[in-house]
Amino acid sequence: MTTLIDRRGPSRRALLAGIGAAGALMVSGAAVLNPREAWGLEVSALKPETMRTLIVMARDVYPHDRVPDRFYAVAMKPYEADAAKDPALKALVEEGVITLDTLAKARYGVPYADVGWEDQRVALLREIEGGAFFEKVRSGLVVGLYNQEDVWPIFGYEGSSADKGGYIDRGFDDIAWL
Repeated sequence: MTTLIDRRGPSRRALLAGIGAAGALMVSGAAVLNPREAWGLEVSALKPETMRTLIVMARDVYPHDRVPDRFYAVAMKPYEADAAKDPALKALVEEGVITLDTLAKARYGVPYADVGWEDQRVALLREIEGGAFFEKVRSGLVVGLYNQEDVWPIFGYEGSSADKGGYIDRGFDDIAWL
């Protein structure tokens, strides 16, 4: 007895290739569909690897899962501008990143920015937290990250209320997260 197989439809291989292509299109289309998440940062005074490490470090120092990387990049941008004018700052930042990368390579075999787990990166930061490099980045990050008006809605902060009658008149007691 012979069984006939209908081969008019796509083969399993063709079907899987089509699904893979559709998935790749969806992933690559995400930046096109949501251009607010696409960002770039041009650097000239600092090495690109240094800026990448600073951005990862910024996220590890003040972690907020809902805050996109572009806000951390904006917070680190002043180090690029200031390093162009201040050789001492440039040396502090570049040497601090080298130290962080050296610690990461000794422990995990990869530079700091490539360490896969946040807990591991935070442990590395704890080793340098008393130094001038860490303090410079941490203290600048407070202002650089939280003074961005575009990030305020993510935290539920409505901005200054003094010019709008004060907090009593602007929902003083309507905080949903407290």
